[in-house]
Amino acid sequence: MSKQEGFSLIELLIVVAIILIIAAIAIPNLLRARISANESAAVGNLRAVNTAAVTYATAYPSVGFATTLVRMAGNCNGVIPTSNNACLIDNGLAAATVAPGKSGYIFTYVGAIATYVTNADPASPGQSGVKHFFTSEDGVIRFNLNAAATLADTAI
Repeated sequence: MSKQEGFSLIELLIVVAIILIIAAIAIPNLLRARISANESAAVGNLRAVNTAAVTYATAYPSVGFATTLVRMAGNCNGVIPTSNNACLIDNGLAAATVAPGKSGYIFTYVGAIATYVTNADPASPGQSGVKHFFTSEDGVIRFNLNAAATLADTAI
């Protein structure tokens, strides 16, 4: 009589079922963690924009706030900063105005002499982020769960 070695079909099915159960528990938690990380990164980037905007307006008082994110970024390798190339934020953030954005968020910035507003909206709502963020020259970051945030929304 020959002795069989290895696993039976039932044993393999039980192992596969256990792996599927563990995956069903872990994957939603990983997705929530990713959304939370993207939202935290968006808030950090808005803080960077606030700081850069005030620095820009202080450095170039005749211009006021920058009109675009690109003016606050630029080529900073051995170049003297100007109002068109201020080197205050990274180029990745300045380019995050279209999908896929930066860390799952798309940034919209509009500046004028005495004011600016910035929105950070999820590139894929519900997948890359849930909250929509807003900030302006007052430096307060606000959020909305359902639509683009505005000055009237709750501060974080």
